[in-house]
Amino acid sequence: MRHPGTAADTIVIGGGMVGASIALGLVLRGHRVTVLDEGDRALRAARANFALLWVQSKGAGAPAYFNWSRMAAAAWPDFARQLEAMTGIVLHLSQRGGLTLALSGAEMDHLATRSARIACDQGSDFPHEMLDHSQTRALLPAIGPDVVGALFSPLDGHLNALALFHALHRAFGRSGGHYVPASPVRTITPTKTGTFILDTPHGYRECERVVLAAGLDNTRLAPMVGLHAPITPQRGQIMVTQRLPPFLDYPTNALRQTDNGSVLIGNSQDTVMTRQPVDLEIDAVMADRAIRSFPCLQAASVVRSWSCFRVKSPDGMPVYDHSTLWPGAFVASCHSGVTLAPNHTGLVCDAIHTGIIPPIMQAFSASRFTLTAASRS
Repeated sequence: MRHPGTAADTIVIGGGMVGASIALGLVLRGHRVTVLDEGDRALRAARANFALLWVQSKGAGAPAYFNWSRMAAAAWPDFARQLEAMTGIVLHLSQRGGLTLALSGAEMDHLATRSARIACDQGSDFPHEMLDHSQTRALLPAIGPDVVGALFSPLDGHLNALALFHALHRAFGRSGGHYVPASPVRTITPTKTGTFILDTPHGYRECERVVLAAGLDNTRLAPMVGLHAPITPQRGQIMVTQRLPPFLDYPTNALRQTDNGSVLIGNSQDTVMTRQPVDLEIDAVMADRAIRSFPCLQAASVVRSWSCFRVKSPDGMPVYDHSTLWPGAFVASCHSGVTLAPNHTGLVCDAIHTGIIPPIMQAFSASRFTLTAASRS
């Protein structure tokens, strides 16, 4: 049955952080866009988002990824103002810098080595500073004695991820976009006339362009349109404390204090692909590091903890590709949906709109995995 709903020349599959950003960018370029979303019952990667705008750990040995992340970070102030003006939703963006704390000499050495490699790749154009304990305490007075030092970069920051998610969807709807929940795509069939037929539980939909932004499901959908979306999913856990008086003026890679005072604790990684409950042993490790970093958290109550999945390619970089077999099909996969949102609404949508991948995005083609495998054989 052909679906009688709103006509669309472009369908975005997936309404998470990446899909919503791309859908907004396309509708602002004049496309008639429908988002088909599985809904909140999906293994949505946005649940795993720590709401960091993070550059300092991106691109060691991969300068294209660092440059891509840095471009996005630089665009965030204007992007936030635009979204807030379009929607009236305050994103609580703070971009004063961020720190990665080290609790041992070995961790400090690792941070220094990684940062030196990024700086070398960038011709020393990587603003950062290695801080000792007293320098770290000057920025974060609440740190404990176990903190040896930290890496600081002024490029980083954080915001309210739920507000961003809401703002993207509200801006998309107000700009004429059409959002359809509970609509997982079962199959995509390219036609001889250059369109795509999408099979959903509510009937068939046809479009001229289809954008795969379905997170983990991109691996299944991509081959249907001649694309490749290799994904190595990571399961992470996040804990949230009660609301506390302000003590964390800068976000760290594993802890940040939200605009309402609660503290998010995270940064665990494993590859277990099940919906199993939270692993309390992992929570215990995260809590121990959090308390060693900030002893004031010893008395804080954890009000919620959950596990979730991050979408990562084998090398950790994004995947953006046009289909050469079926022009009009595009795939976008990444695990930095917040940091990269301005790029997804901007340059990625330009690439979809024009059919031309700009040089800065060419390093993120999935063909890099085929070339790597061929060189090893």
